[in-house]
Amino acid sequence: MSNITNNPALLNISGVLPHLAVKADHFPARTETGIGALMPWAGVLWFITYVAHKAGSGGGTGLFSIDDSFTIVKHPESVVGTYANRMIHRESNNLIIGPHKIDTDGNVSTFKDLTDVRLTATCRHLEDPANKVYFLGMEGEFFEADVRTMEVKFLADLIKELSVGGSTLPHFKSASTNHHRVVVANNSYYPEDFINPEGCGGRLAEWDGKTWKILERTQFNTTACRGGPNPNNLGPATFAVGQDRASTIFEVYLSDTGWKTYRLPKATHTQDHAWTTEWPRIREVESERWLMNAGGMFYELPAMTYADSVWGLRPISTHLRIIGDFCSWNGLLVLAGDQTTPINDTNLEGGQPQANLWFGKTDDLWQFGKPSGWGGPWWDSKVDADKPSDPYLMTGFDKKCLHINHDGGEGTGVKIQVDFMGHGRWSDYETLTVREGYAYHVFPEGFSAHWVRLIPVREGTATAQFFYT
Repeated sequence: MSNITNNPALLNISGVLPHLAVKADHFPARTETGIGALMPWAGVLWFITYVAHKAGSGGGTGLFSIDDSFTIVKHPESVVGTYANRMIHRESNNLIIGPHKIDTDGNVSTFKDLTDVRLTATCRHLEDPANKVYFLGMEGEFFEADVRTMEVKFLADLIKELSVGGSTLPHFKSASTNHHRVVVANNSYYPEDFINPEGCGGRLAEWDGKTWKILERTQFNTTACRGGPNPNNLGPATFAVGQDRASTIFEVYLSDTGWKTYRLPKATHTQDHAWTTEWPRIREVESERWLMNAGGMFYELPAMTYADSVWGLRPISTHLRIIGDFCSWNGLLVLAGDQTTPINDTNLEGGQPQANLWFGKTDDLWQFGKPSGWGGPWWDSKVDADKPSDPYLMTGFDKKCLHINHDGGEGTGVKIQVDFMGHGRWSDYETLTVREGYAYHVFPEGFSAHWVRLIPVREGTATAQFFYT
């Protein structure tokens, strides 16, 4: 990236300005200094940091702003905490970021009752959106807060409401409001959940203002919508991203069809564990142009849906960055980071906790790692005869190979279908014969479609994984 400032004193190394780094103190405990949320507002770029656990650590972190000359300021209202939430409250013209409220003149006030909560999401209120919002805490605390009076009311313990019990550590990450419902994501996923997926504490759930409903019992990391000022907007889709052993999961809620499940490749396994999945996001970065960060891969995501389907989803690049948030500011794409995380010296090479921002153009993302990955609809999954799998993304990758295990007996078959138009019109491609429990297929060079799915001829237990290289 070329120099983004005329001031030669501002060193710029590949889009990183070292003087903007934020660092946590060494004592009393080395922690984590991720940048959890970004937002351009009141003439500057605001960002807020998160530490792993607030108690006894995190000096040097908090609420910061950066002006057009790349001068960084820590705000006097700043508090140390674990914060990764941001939202514009349209009716009051305030940015809500962490436990703070910022008006259009840059004046900051704080929801005092929320400073000790590890805040991960803020979303619109179902009944009184002009005056109130919801806050979600990482431990499943669900609050409503009055934006005018700054009063806070505890509403629910989502650990209990969503049966996240036993030894599972809650790790709630995201919430959004659209289509008459609040959707929340808990990304609990630990080594035992890989062995026993049925016991996973991860959740995707929704709330209509009265009753909580569990939608998925696996890790979910983020949910987003383009709902506008009306929380009951029946227009654009609500999206949610998670994962299980088989692949990344992409859930889409459309007003006419309800929830639909799609599957995407994983570009890395380094972000499977709940603690390392920090923080997949879906954001609008150019006018009506969305990006999705999921499973170690950036995607171009259409903001609009047609014919009750999602197509035009396209992989951009793979990466190994921890990107707490991203946004557009002054014509630039800004990626938040979490570069060094000692956390009580469990990472002995971590040194001092620190993080920084990356500045570039949206189109620079195509210069990151080439799209590649693996995954599929099944991993030791019970399958029924003639029942199609979830659609799996096929477009935007080069070489493609499919591996199948099936215990349905000698000569059982698995039909491959493709949706090359992208809106649910399926065409037969080929039926593979699974001999001695295994079959593979290498797709021809250049062959692609929007989505691919599999239909087993016999019931049984099956694994199907696509490798895109």
